[in-house]
Amino acid sequence: MKDQYRVVVIGGGVVGASVLYHLAKFGWTDVALVERNVLTAGSSWHAAGGIHALNADPNMAALQAYTIDLLSEVEAESGIDIGLHMTGGITVACDPNRWEWLQGAYRTFQTIGIDDCHLMGVDEIKEKCPIISTDGIIGGLWADREGYVDTTGTVHAYARAAKKRGADIIEHNKVEELHWKGDHWQVVTEKGTIRAEHVVNAGGLWAKQCGRMVGLDLPVSPLSHHYFLTETIPELEQIDFEVPMTVDLEGFTYMRQDKKGILVGIYEVDHQHWMMDGAPWNYGIELLQEDTDRIENELMMAFDRYPALNDVGISDWVNGAFTFSPDGNPLVGPVESVPNYWLACGVMAGFLQGGGVGKTLAEWMIHGDTETDAWSMDIARYGPQHSNREYIKQTTGQFYSRRFVMTYPNEQLPAGRPLRMAPAHDAMTAAGCRWGQSWGLETPLYFAPEDFVETPSLNRSDASPFVEAECKAVREAAGLLDITGFSRFEVTGAGAEAWLDTLFATKLPKPGRSRLAVMLSPEGKLKGDLTLFNWGDGTWWIMGSYYLREWHKRWFADHEGPDMILRDISDDVCGFSVAGPNAKAIMQSVQPDLELPFMGCGTFDLGLLRCKVGRLSVTGEHGYEIHCRANEHIALRRMLLEAGAGHGLREVGFNALLSLRIEKSYGIWSAEFTQDRTAAMTGMDRWIDWQKPDFIGRDAAIKERDDGPEQVLVTLGLDSPDADCSGYEPVWSNGTRIGFTTSGAYGYTVGQSIAMAMVDRAYAEPGTELTVHVVGIERQAKVLAPSPYDPDGKAMRG
Repeated sequence: MKDQYRVVVIGGGVVGASVLYHLAKFGWTDVALVERNVLTAGSSWHAAGGIHALNADPNMAALQAYTIDLLSEVEAESGIDIGLHMTGGITVACDPNRWEWLQGAYRTFQTIGIDDCHLMGVDEIKEKCPIISTDGIIGGLWADREGYVDTTGTVHAYARAAKKRGADIIEHNKVEELHWKGDHWQVVTEKGTIRAEHVVNAGGLWAKQCGRMVGLDLPVSPLSHHYFLTETIPELEQIDFEVPMTVDLEGFTYMRQDKKGILVGIYEVDHQHWMMDGAPWNYGIELLQEDTDRIENELMMAFDRYPALNDVGISDWVNGAFTFSPDGNPLVGPVESVPNYWLACGVMAGFLQGGGVGKTLAEWMIHGDTETDAWSMDIARYGPQHSNREYIKQTTGQFYSRRFVMTYPNEQLPAGRPLRMAPAHDAMTAAGCRWGQSWGLETPLYFAPEDFVETPSLNRSDASPFVEAECKAVREAAGLLDITGFSRFEVTGAGAEAWLDTLFATKLPKPGRSRLAVMLSPEGKLKGDLTLFNWGDGTWWIMGSYYLREWHKRWFADHEGPDMILRDISDDVCGFSVAGPNAKAIMQSVQPDLELPFMGCGTFDLGLLRCKVGRLSVTGEHGYEIHCRANEHIALRRMLLEAGAGHGLREVGFNALLSLRIEKSYGIWSAEFTQDRTAAMTGMDRWIDWQKPDFIGRDAAIKERDDGPEQVLVTLGLDSPDADCSGYEPVWSNGTRIGFTTSGAYGYTVGQSIAMAMVDRAYAEPGTELTVHVVGIERQAKVLAPSPYDPDGKAMRG
């Protein structure tokens, strides 16, 4: 062990070994992995080792596909046999809704380049897996790249490959303390102190403790997970191939062959947390006692699905702990409050996702950015409120119990809610509001009668009539929307304007004006579609998505300028927007002197309240955003509803806003705008001030402007009478895949299902005939000119 390294990776499981390997592979060879026991001593040694390319989250599916492709490369490089068995895999559906979902998922996988899969009938399922009972099975989805690995061999393969590239592995050496010394980390271990420029927390079951060493309380918790292995099954002795990895979603089980028996794993509904504060330091290569009573229902379904289990014995039980995050995805990336401290933990499927996690983190550390959008596993998707113990317990338990349960696009899950509520929440609930949540904040979806219960569905929701009525109110009269669910950052100081001018590619608004503002990475990729307000008194606001607060704060901190002060005021300020033809009359009824040009902003007395008001709206109508103190939110709502009573004002939710904004071809973050796309691809380049001498990403943006992007964002009109796109559906031209959707909704004003999509530039001309798979069914589509509703923008500017 040396006394100094560029990077110290804490944790010798598959994730830590993968991070070490990728750092060395990408050129940082002065790196070391420090493990308290031996490699694999945690979750890695007892993992089932299954690998499969399919995941309901397209970004995670791409991550898994990378890992699978990497395995044989690491095996060859290390010279260690990882026991890779590519058996193929089947996901079976017994419920009609699940079968419908699988058909849609198949098309999504085509979008992200997983082409080696196909839908299959019952006969093919039985042929591929002779030991399965097909009773109740409707169909399945086959994938070539599925199977399993030897877990211990795989970890050692990553480690040896890293060592060959110059990395060090230090076992039997517990990290006891971490101290930041201003320009380096002091890593105190049992065998001495190491100076390191960077530290990576790949602690697995001990990630909590490694986080607390630097003052972090990470949103992770271990849960126990069962699988069992059987004795020899005679039917398997009689065939000359391995049965495929098989997932029975309605049965809560996965199965793979193990020698001439099988391994069956169970995600039981009655989940069990274990050591929520992290595993004891002396825990390692041990197991928990099996609890067959708790998993009895799932066991019975497994024995029905694989009848051979009734005739053979169980040779081994494994009940081991794995670490889960609230949404089941990894926790990866830098932490804004702790310099040069990186996370690679919460990876519940390490052998499936570990390669992709290692690659992503190594790119982030070395290059400052990732090749693909890392949001699905970025630690910044969580804030301090998500470290609450009860929140973690509820959400990780919910994820585990629903591991194989289908979640519908319009389904709202209960765990960890309600956590944060706008002051007018109870009054809005009494008015019929149905709530979603964003970053722990309850946000309005739509308003409905008290006795209405929405039916979860993959198709257009039965709440559509209420959403349609809200859209009609906005287009014909006025709508009132709670806008507490946006972030607000206040920027002041002598250096504020200069800092903003460098941070944003957009021309800054003049005093008393606001502007859509584009933020780019040095590589020219999107880092934000925000709104800038210049209040005219030296105070600026940056307004964006509430759930991106930590992500944006980290970016702002990384590019902090001199003589400026940034404050996150999101929890201190809330508000409402009023939009529609009658919006101006409503506003002037509470403030007759209110006159604002389009995109103007100022401070006004509205009744008894002093509010900041912006003249803008993403509905495409004449509109205002009204910002007040949190303790004035109830009064503001009451005042506006009273003022709008004679003008047709109606409360609306974000489901209506989705329809209204897509009729205007307005993109949103995490759908049209992502951090692996550029301004020119998404049309955001029209907001770039090309005359500015300097801004982050300028050179890359100019190059792309001159070369032109390969794909561009378009609006599609679809012939889809009962379902709408949700994103990542493939777009086709005569059987050739030429793009994918980014989001979709029914346009109630224009009377058509609409989607936005990234397509090859040659197919972007309005009028181009295409097709799109919507919930698995191929539908006719046509490229529309931007803004199907009011393309000239007369309504919002008037």
